[in-house]
Amino acid sequence: MNKPKTIAYLSICEQSFSKKSIKGTISASNFKWNFTWIFDRGELLIEPPLGRALIKDSLERFLIKADYKLETGGDYNFTIRAKF
Repeated sequence: MNKPKTIAYLSICEQSFSKKSIKGTISASNFKWNFTWIFDRGELLIEPPLGRALIKDSLERFLIKADYKLETGGDYNFTIRAKF
């Protein structure tokens, strides 16, 4: 049995160690969001709100694992175990 999945594509637009944040875009299926990850507080802001609940948990898990490896201008992807 094939498990449902969606590939999420992430691009890092800005990284600031003084603000302790990473800004970028993420898209999955027909959705696209802008996000800000404030890593010292573990706070994730996602806009627009449409479909935010679909991506928030998966994106947060990805960022917690990979935030120290991410670079401005970098493109990344990860698999979400759900079909959008």
